[in-house]
Amino acid sequence: QVQLVESGGGLVQAGGSLTLSCVASGRTFSSYVMGWFRQAPGKEREFVAAISRAGFSTYYADSVKGRFAISRDNTKNTMYLQLNRLKPEDTAVYYCAADRDMDFWLGHADLNEYDYWGQGTQVTVSS
Repeated sequence: QVQLVESGGGLVQAGGSLTLSCVASGRTFSSYVMGWFRQAPGKEREFVAAISRAGFSTYYADSVKGRFAISRDNTKNTMYLQLNRLKPEDTAVYYCAADRDMDFWLGHADLNEYDYWGQGTQVTVSS
């Protein structure tokens, strides 16, 4: 079992930056594939980025590639998402997710592959 708590959301102007954090409970953080998803009002939850257990491999949705950066610090049980050059269409609740058993290469973008979810943090980008 792992519990996830996101923080760092807020209101920012278009072109600005934010850093989201996701802190996980437990001693085996490095055993989990970690991901970020987001959900805008009236839309389905969508994949944003994922990072492998040791942090050496990352994947991004095309819509955020080149603007967002995912990272993790296994010594601090924490994952990050750096959001740069934000756009109004990035407005959403951002969720972190974790899974211990996933094949990272096959399942990283599938929200149904993740067993554990945080409560979400709101990111609002004004134009």
